Amino acid sequence: MSLRDAAVAPLSRNEPTRPGALEEALDRVSGKWTIPILSAVRRPLRFTQLERSMHGISRRMLTLTLRSLERDGLVVRTVHPTVPPKVEYVVSEPGQELLDSLAPLIAWAERNRPLVEGARCAYRDRDVA
Repeated sequence: MSLRDAAVAPLSRNEPTRPGALEEALDRVSGKWTIPILSAVRRPLRFTQLERSMHGISRRMLTLTLRSLERDGLVVRTVHPTVPPKVEYVVSEPGQELLDSLAPLIAWAERNRPLVEGARCAYRDRDVA
């Protein structure tokens, strides 16, 4: 079975998966800023508050990522009728579910970081010799 076939294959016979559903989900979370932004908007934040809390992201990239997350239903954008307009972003229920489902992966990555770094060093040292 190819990697692509494995990615779109049902997890079990009782769980049919639409072709590409997993690929779409992985594409959505693989962006550099997706998870940090979703984590930041667990509580409502204005754009400027979010921008200040995200070190290293350009205003344009933040805008594009927020639009993409809103389009996909992972973030809710609320415009309050004030002068000047007050716009807030907050993670949606599906966005929170996504964050919750990534928690074990994040824990695995943190727990195994030293092992991976050690393996990389050993690999590099092996190729040098």
